[in-house]
Amino acid sequence: MTKTEDVLLFGVLALVWGTAFTAIEVGLETLPPLLFAAARLDIAAVIFVGAVLLGRLRWRPRTKADLALILSNGILVIGAHFAFSFIGQSYVTSGVAAIVLSFTPIITPIIAIRVLSTERIYVTDVVGLCAGLAGVISIAIAGGSVDGQLLGIGLLLASAVVFALGSVLTERWSADLPTMALHAWAMGTGAVFLHVTAYAYSGATLRNVTWTPSAAAALTYLGVFATAGGFLLYFTLLERTGATNISLINYATPIVATVFGAALLGEGITMATVAGFALIVVGFALCNIRPLWRLTRATSNTADHDRLLERDEVRIQGNVYKTETDSQTSLQPGD
Repeated sequence: MTKTEDVLLFGVLALVWGTAFTAIEVGLETLPPLLFAAARLDIAAVIFVGAVLLGRLRWRPRTKADLALILSNGILVIGAHFAFSFIGQSYVTSGVAAIVLSFTPIITPIIAIRVLSTERIYVTDVVGLCAGLAGVISIAIAGGSVDGQLLGIGLLLASAVVFALGSVLTERWSADLPTMALHAWAMGTGAVFLHVTAYAYSGATLRNVTWTPSAAAALTYLGVFATAGGFLLYFTLLERTGATNISLINYATPIVATVFGAALLGEGITMATVAGFALIVVGFALCNIRPLWRLTRATSNTADHDRLLERDEVRIQGNVYKTETDSQTSLQPGD
């Protein structure tokens, strides 16, 4: 694939994951949050299991690391993350939910510092965390009481934290299972976790809910496109473009969610929400300033490497130099 195709795939992923918040908002009108999340994972798990079987991939966990990854991904990264986010979004708009969850990449390095001994804390990490928290607070105080928007934002923040914690914990182990099989197990584990939680929380089961055409359509979209298709696309881009590039999806998704929420659901966009999102983006940039700088340099070098040389230029080990031929030849770095 070319870089243009990568950009297009990135745009498709942002569109799918952004509109997922719109679909969640539609489904929450009639479906209990935890059961809704569980059903979403049911569909995705079936698709992943089907892919494993069709590909004749090894599916049985053989090592303790496989089991640890299945449990950490299934319970924290997927199960608890969806539990908090679906309940949280029932109190706020789809755009606000997407924006608060964009706090995840900010809290992740802070948790990594506490959990992984290889990580170090920098001043920019602390300032970035403070900026991100200020953004969340800005959104929280924009409106809502303790039993309304504020509670929803708190639950969404908890969703971001458990997702970050689970992601960091997975760094401790190396899977022996194929990636597709690992995610099939994780989706299934998350689905079971959510079904049990939904029943314990409110007695909700798939047999005692009222299904409407809009709820069924929202669930199908979430299970097939946003979860199964979205994750497959995400890991394709992760392999092709790297973690720093793909992490920017966290800030493209809220824009899509906010636009579609306003256009299709009539959700309002306040200045406090915009300001809060801006602070979260600043926080992300500060927490990831080193990898972002390396990405910028790599992009610059790649662009310079791809361009055609002028008559008086020469490329040496990826660097472009200008030549001057008088009585002698000298090399100077090109602009």
